[in-house]
Amino acid sequence: MATRRHTLARLRSLAPDVFVRVRAAWQRRIVTRGVPPVGGAWRVAVRGALVAAVVASIVMASACGAGEPARRATSFSGVSMGTGWTVTVVTGPEGLSGDEHRAIDDEIAATLGRIDTLMSTWQPASELSRFNASDDLLPFPVAPETFDMFQWAQRLSDETGGTLDASVAPLVEAWGFGPASRDRQLPDEATIARLRQTVGMALIELDPAGHWVRKRRPGVRVDFSAFAPGYGADRVADHLTARGLTDYLIDVSGELVARGRNADGRIWQVGVERPQAEGIAVAHVVPLQNRAMATSGDYRNFREVDGQRLSHVLDPRTGRPARHDLASVTVFDDLAVRADGLATALLVLGPDEGPAFAEQHGLPALFLIRRPDGRFDERTTTAFEALDAAAAPAP
Repeated sequence: MATRRHTLARLRSLAPDVFVRVRAAWQRRIVTRGVPPVGGAWRVAVRGALVAAVVASIVMASACGAGEPARRATSFSGVSMGTGWTVTVVTGPEGLSGDEHRAIDDEIAATLGRIDTLMSTWQPASELSRFNASDDLLPFPVAPETFDMFQWAQRLSDETGGTLDASVAPLVEAWGFGPASRDRQLPDEATIARLRQTVGMALIELDPAGHWVRKRRPGVRVDFSAFAPGYGADRVADHLTARGLTDYLIDVSGELVARGRNADGRIWQVGVERPQAEGIAVAHVVPLQNRAMATSGDYRNFREVDGQRLSHVLDPRTGRPARHDLASVTVFDDLAVRADGLATALLVLGPDEGPAFAEQHGLPALFLIRRPDGRFDERTTTAFEALDAAAAPAP
C-alpha cells in the first residue's frame, strides 16, 4: 500500500474525459458542466456531493475542424432520481442516425426512470416506499429489478461484515438525513438502541422463486441509496452493449462505467476531485477501461446541531454518524453496483480499517485522508497502483 501527498505535477499532462467530484449516494445533487444543480425527490444524500463534466473527448469529436474525425462521440444527458446522468457513445465517422439517437436516449431515460419509480424512498408510491411503510410480516411481491437490489443488499452486507447495510434507513432518518427529516433533533440513547433492533439484512427474507421479500420484524426499512446509481449505470451499460455498441462512458450521478476507448482512440481518463468546500481541484487522474468506478465522500453532506458536525455517513455497527478523518474513497470494480456499495463501506470503516480491508480483499481503492493542516494525504492499495501505472504518461 502506498501513501503520498497530493501533487498535480503528473496530472498536467493528462486530459480527463470526465472530472468526478466526491458525491452523495442515490439522493444526491449533481452539477454537470452547463447544467444547474437539480432538486427533487432524490436530492438529500447518505454521502457527499458530486460534479461530473464530460470534456476532452467530446470536444474533440464534436468540434468542426479541417476534416471529419475517424471516430465520433455522441453525448446524451438527462435527469433522473433527482440527479443528472451523462452517457457518451463513440462510433465510426458516420455517427448515429436520428432514429438511433432517439432510441438510445429514450432507452436510457426509461431504464433509470424505472429504477426511480420502483425504488425511490422519496416517492411514497414507489414499491420500496410501500414496503418500508408496511409492518406486515407477509410476503411482499416485488419487481425483478427491486428483487435484484435486495439481493445486492444482502451480498454487500455479507461481503463487508454488515458495514454496508441497506436496512440502516431508520437510523438515517433519525439522524436527519432521510426524506423531510432535516429539522429532527438528535436521537437519544434509547432511540438509537431501539432503532438498532430493526437494522440487519438478516431481518429480511428473500424468495428468488416467488420474487417476494418479507420482513421478519416490524419496523424494518431499507434504502438502496448506497449502490442504486451504480446499479443504474450497469443496467444502461447492458442496454448499450445489447445494441452492439462497444465504446462508451456512462455517468449516473458519478458512478461510472467505461467500455472500449474514447473518440481519440485512447483509454478513457477520469479525474477525481480533491475534497474542498468550494471550487474544484484534481487529486488524481486514472484510466478507466472496461470497468466501473465509484467515489464516496463525507465533506459536503452534513448537519450541524448544537455545534456538532454530523456526517451523513452512518455506521450500522454503532447506529451513529461515522467520526474520522477519511474524506473520500474511490473504488474500481467490474460492476458499478459493487464499486458503489464498497466505496460507502470503506468510507464507514475509516482511514485505518478501510485501507486494511481493501488491501486484504484486493480492491483497487484510493483514499483521501484529512491532515490537521487542512491538506490531504493519499493512500492507495496495491491493486490501485497497478491501475494507476497505466495512466502514467510516456517519458
